[in-house]
Amino acid sequence: MTAPLTPHEQPPHNQPDHNAWRYPSPSGAAADGRHPGKRGGDDTDLGTEVGQAFLVLVGVAALGLLLGFLWAQLAPRVPLVVRDGGAWLKESESEDAISIDGSFALLGLAFGAVTALAVFLWRRRGGLPLVLGLAAGALLGAVVAWRFGIWLGPSQNVAQRAGEVGEGGFLDAPLELKAKGALLAWPAAAMAVHLVLTGLFGPRDPEPPVPPPPPGGWQGWGSPTR
Repeated sequence: MTAPLTPHEQPPHNQPDHNAWRYPSPSGAAADGRHPGKRGGDDTDLGTEVGQAFLVLVGVAALGLLLGFLWAQLAPRVPLVVRDGGAWLKESESEDAISIDGSFALLGLAFGAVTALAVFLWRRRGGLPLVLGLAAGALLGAVVAWRFGIWLGPSQNVAQRAGEVGEGGFLDAPLELKAKGALLAWPAAAMAVHLVLTGLFGPRDPEPPVPPPPPGGWQGWGSPTR
């Protein structure tokens, strides 16, 4: 048996833990470097991210008006000829209808790249709410462009216009988007370009800090691992 320790030999109460793998964190911060209420060490909380995502959704969707205007101006026209009181295709083998869909898809790809670049430059860290806002805004903007472009194009009342031009006259067919998959060109391009930009130029997560050496050095502990 060993003799009991005298009061002077007993260790003080609440002695600090000398575990070499634990070290104090800055005041008000968690052990992993993240502040309470923040996401991923960023200075933006979830509520702010959702608000920014809503702004992106509204702003990108509003650009659909510009895309619709450009589509109505740049899309090729399908000529019709009035015969026997009806409007018929002037050239039955014309590929203008396919070109209309193609022009919408190409404009959507361009708008997707531009909007993705603008969102990335505004908010480089991205985040799931922001990406979802970009995708939803692009899809909504494509629908707005489709309907607005049709409204700006030739009138949908072909019978009335045929009566106005008379027998043997010519008129342009209304704008149509036969391949509805062209609506996905804008959101698909926006998501792809934003993903590439984030992967190449987005901020990198910092490496975890190396813990300080224990009292007496690392002898007998082995080398610390990162």
